[in-house]
Amino acid sequence: MILKIKKLTSQAKVPVYKSKEASGLDLYADEEVVISPKEYKLVNTGIGIEIPKGFEAQIRPRSGIALNHGIGILNSPGTIDSDYRGEIKIILFNFGKDEFEIHPGMRIAQLVVAKTYRVDIVEGEFSDTERGTQGFGSTGY
Repeated sequence: MILKIKKLTSQAKVPVYKSKEASGLDLYADEEVVISPKEYKLVNTGIGIEIPKGFEAQIRPRSGIALNHGIGILNSPGTIDSDYRGEIKIILFNFGKDEFEIHPGMRIAQLVVAKTYRVDIVEGEFSDTERGTQGFGSTGY
């Protein structure tokens, strides 16, 4: 499969797989940003992508900056639909205790391409199961 990438600024970095079998492409910041504790900011990547029909791109956090700095993605995973042609922007949240400085070229997120399925919606009654409507979550509270 081909994923078309377009650099929207001269300093933007093209996403790359950091290992031979990595499932996520690293995404890089394209600007200087400081995120204070308990604050979130929209961070530009300076790139756009053209995703093939029937697929989506998922934006996921990087475990290294999560563990070392408490930085996550507010709407994780973020979804990019195949018909979107704008810049990829990441909503980063600082769960940590210290300010976090982002510099151009810093790895800030991962992009994973996944197959999607369209469904037909039908209103109606559900079939019975042993669990039924009991328990919120996989096993209840």
